[in-house]
Formats: sequence, structure tokens, C-alpha cells
Amino acid sequence: MRGQPREKPSTRQLSLLVTPSRAPTPHLNPLPGGERKPRQKPPARAATVLSWSLPLFAAALQLTGCGVHSGYPNHAPAPSLVEPGTSPHDNQQVYLQLIRKMQQQGAYYASLAHIDAYRLQYGNPPELRRLQADALRETGQGSAAVPIYRGLLRGDQSAAAWHGLGLIAASSGQNEEAVQDLQKAVDIEPINAAYLSDLGFARMRAHQIAAAREPLAKAAQLSPSDAKAVSNLALWSLLNGNAQQADAIMQQAKLPQATRDAVLHMAVQMRKAPAPAAKTTTTSASTTAVATTTKPVSPGMPHQVPVPPEFSGIPGGVLDRFGNTTSTHEANP
Repeated sequence: MRGQPREKPSTRQLSLLVTPSRAPTPHLNPLPGGERKPRQKPPARAATVLSWSLPLFAAALQLTGCGVHSGYPNHAPAPSLVEPGTSPHDNQQVYLQLIRKMQQQGAYYASLAHIDAYRLQYGNPPELRRLQADALRETGQGSAAVPIYRGLLRGDQSAAAWHGLGLIAASSGQNEEAVQDLQKAVDIEPINAAYLSDLGFARMRAHQIAAAREPLAKAAQLSPSDAKAVSNLALWSLLNGNAQQADAIMQQAKLPQATRDAVLHMAVQMRKAPAPAAKTTTTSASTTAVATTTKPVSPGMPHQVPVPPEFSGIPGGVLDRFGNTTSTHEANP
């Protein structure tokens, strides 16, 4: 009321007025037994930023061609001959197919390395030995391939072994021996167009023109889309004096002009090559000696060397089959 004196504030009230305000006590969560614990503080801003930046960093690596695996960036693997999702070392048939594919692509040295690895893991089956002999022959190691081929003359690789021996003989100018070996390969696999075509070409090199007609015709009819067989048949027609027929064969097969010119040039070279000398027999009272003149080598023919530039247009069946440029073991058509 007016006129009554005001009460003086107590000491406690004065302390509350002058004491600076403090931060409020954090809310406590009750625990069983009456105990309380303070709430956990929210994560720091730096941790939040880091949690967002890590996914962005991983995405950036993927966009630049890298991935993250066990904390390390992984670059995309280089192309390989192995099919995706396969492990040749764990599958015997897949591994063998890989070696075949290498040889089809001309990677004969690489196939030799894998042949050694295959042998350590799976043994040394006949087909692996034949693949080894093919690779040795194609890399100019014919003398090392011969004993391997000879060890395969009995069994399921015998035709391929005779074929390999025939090609080695032909590459060294032993045309008659090549004819004999290739004939044995054809006797075992009579519908193998590659063997028939090579036999016909070997006979042409040995100046057995009439005998070359049948295997060449069989090869061309068994595999009419094979440029090798068609080219060999056209070459035979030229050597037989029928240029019109040879031109018709090459036109029907749609051989490029460079291949046609090379076939014509090959026919000229084979006509110029001298025929092999005949064998002469000398008889005495005690012994019979057979003296055989060394067979001349046709000029311009390869002998374990790459195909000369002037013959580069000829398909493998015409020329390369007797050099070191193509694979020689082909499956039956």
C-alpha cells in the first residue's frame, strides 16, 4: 500500500540477481535403479562431412575407370585370350582350348609356355604333344618337332602327325617324301579338306600334275568356301594348261585381284622349276647301291622362311601351308 515501506530483498534474492546465468543442465535419462546418464552429444560437423565425402570419392573413382577393392583402387584388366568368367588353370578342357586358340591366332611361342604349364598340372596327353610339335614347327624348330610327331604315329593323333611330318619335309624341299607323308594323313582322315589340299599342292611341287587333280577337286568340293582349296585348284588348272578354267574358278570364288595375280605368278615359277631327277640303280656282284640325285628346290618357294613379298597375296593353302606362317592342324569339315 501507498505509504508503506518496501521490504528489502533477502541475501539469496540478491545473489540470484547478480549471479551470471549458466548453461542449463543437460537433460538426464533415467536408468534402472534410479541412475541417470547424460544424453550423447550429436556428431561433430567434420564427421558428417567425411561421411558424405567418402561415397562421393568412391563414385569419382568409378567414373574415372577405377574401383575400390580392400581399400586399393583397381584399374580395368587388360584384354586377355581367356574368356570372361573362366579359369583355364582350373578346367582341363578350357585350358586346352585356350592353347588351341593361341595357335590359331599365331601366338606359337606363348602356346609353348602354356603347354609347359599345362603339362605340370594335368600331364602330357597326346593332343598336347601334337600341339607342342605344331608350335615347334611353326617357330622354325622342325628338327625338334620330328621326334614328337613320330611318337604320335600310333593313336588318335596319327593323321595330324603324318601331316606335320609332310609339311616339314615339304619346307625343306623333300617333295616326294612330303607326298608320301601327306598321303598317309589323307588315308587316315579321307574327308579332311586341309589334308587333301596340302597333298594336292605337294604333288604339284613334285611335278605330279595329273595325280594332284583328285585331292584338289575333293578339297574344293568338300570346302567350297575355303579360299585355300579354291586357289590350289585354280593353280592346278593353270599348270594343266587351262587358263580359262582357272580364271572361272577364281571369279566364281570372288578372289581379290592380288590373289589372282599371285596364283598366276606361282604357276609361272612352278613351270620353270626343273623336274626331279629320276632314280638310277647300279648293280654289282655283291651289293646293290641306289644313288639318288638330290631333288632340286623350286625357285621362289619358301624353306622355313616367311612368304616372299611377291607371293603375299596367295592364300595359305597355296603357299603358306609349307612355310611358317599358318596353323596346319584343322578339324574335319
